[in-house]
Amino acid sequence: MRSSGKELLSLALMDARNHTLHLFAQYQNALESANYVVPQLATVNPPLWELGHVGWFQEWWIARNTQRSLGARCEPAHTRLASVEPNADRWWDSANVLHSTRWQLNLPNANNIRAYLLDTLESTLDLLDKAGSDDHALYFYRLALFHEDMHAEAMVHTAQTLGLTLDKAMQQAFTPAAMTLREPLLIPACTWQLGSTADGFSFDNERPQHGAQVPEFEIDAQPVTWSQYVEFVDDGGYDRAELWSAEGWRWLQSLANGEGRRGPRYVDQIGVASGAVMQTRFGAAHRMHGNQPAMHMTWYEADAWCRWAGRRLPFEVEWEVAAHTAARRGFLWGNVWEWTSTTFRGYLSETGGFKPDPYVEYSQPWFGSHKVLRGASFATRARMKSPKYRNFYLPERDDVFCGFRSCSV
Repeated sequence: MRSSGKELLSLALMDARNHTLHLFAQYQNALESANYVVPQLATVNPPLWELGHVGWFQEWWIARNTQRSLGARCEPAHTRLASVEPNADRWWDSANVLHSTRWQLNLPNANNIRAYLLDTLESTLDLLDKAGSDDHALYFYRLALFHEDMHAEAMVHTAQTLGLTLDKAMQQAFTPAAMTLREPLLIPACTWQLGSTADGFSFDNERPQHGAQVPEFEIDAQPVTWSQYVEFVDDGGYDRAELWSAEGWRWLQSLANGEGRRGPRYVDQIGVASGAVMQTRFGAAHRMHGNQPAMHMTWYEADAWCRWAGRRLPFEVEWEVAAHTAARRGFLWGNVWEWTSTTFRGYLSETGGFKPDPYVEYSQPWFGSHKVLRGASFATRARMKSPKYRNFYLPERDDVFCGFRSCSV
């Protein structure tokens, strides 16, 4: 999809919208009677805001953008055309509508927001039909597609956070697969071209592509499983300060007087004696299989497990090398997002450094504070999955579908 032509892109945009609306129907079943009111949490958006923002973003960068044909060369702050919804910017401009204020907005009802999404999608598809076929002309259509796919996944982990019940088909689709366990893989030293080329679509934080010297390393063939994580818990992993970074131990102790912590988030029971891991998934307790990836832990917990095991989290370049070169040898990814040891920053090369794309709020504000995750999860749309893609979250985030794998020290 990163190099898709107009016809395939048109179909993908329609598919993304259908998926968004199908996910929102799950919210409607659970929350319509309560007018979609949800707790004010730092990790979620109000459902009606999330739905409207998807349409706003597409309209802002396509129908209202008189420089859309310039692609990444577009001026971010140029004057836009008016929206078909007079209050759209006041409601859904994520750069200017603070997260904490989104619960107080007088948003339109679900039917009116769906009508707005229909209007904006029809405009997008009409403009796409008239657009050029080069990468610049299609840049914002691809960006809008991937942006909607990201928000669709956010709607899934928000449903998990809120404990919403999904229909049976979605419950099955949003379940991590059990894995065939393989021995760790030895990856030979190489010079690797880290990041994406300028051809097709890429996110700004994937550029510039540049060479990186990568020494030989050993990496797990699959993410750490529940059976492996249970051993850490049973060995007192949550009580031993020496296994944690200073920041991680402070994070853990900050929970001691509240929820406490004896396992990853949503885990109700975990232990070797019982051989069981019970984790709440979309409002219902499920027994997790030992060879499923351990999931919903912070970066701090992943780092502590590695210290306990005498291993370490991979650098993101190691993960990228393994994903590209070791798939035929059993390197498995795509079940859960995987924490790396790398702090999120822009790439540097001999010819220059990071340059933000017109959507300047996407990457640069989070440099230095977030950690890089690689891979994808069971809730990621297939077209989003790329071994070059860099996801990024604060190290204390555990609501997303995240796990980890380890490397030898």
